[in-house]
Amino acid sequence: MSEPQSIEHCIRANLEIYFRDLDGTDPNGLYDMLVKLVEKPLLDVVMTQSGQNQSRAAEWLGLNRNTLRKKLLEHDLLK
Repeated sequence: MSEPQSIEHCIRANLEIYFRDLDGTDPNGLYDMLVKLVEKPLLDVVMTQSGQNQSRAAEWLGLNRNTLRKKLLEHDLLK
């Protein structure tokens, strides 16, 4: 059985595919796009693992609880 790949490895591999698929076209807004794509599943999984406890999730993420709440609203993740 092979070892699981690191998150960094998965991101790197997918970015290489993304650039290949661009076929020479310059990307636009790559940083913001990537942050949004990573942030939503990160918040969703952490909220699930914390039992929807925003204080605990904020602590795990190293965020202020108000900042976490704002991000949850932005991503339509408040339950």
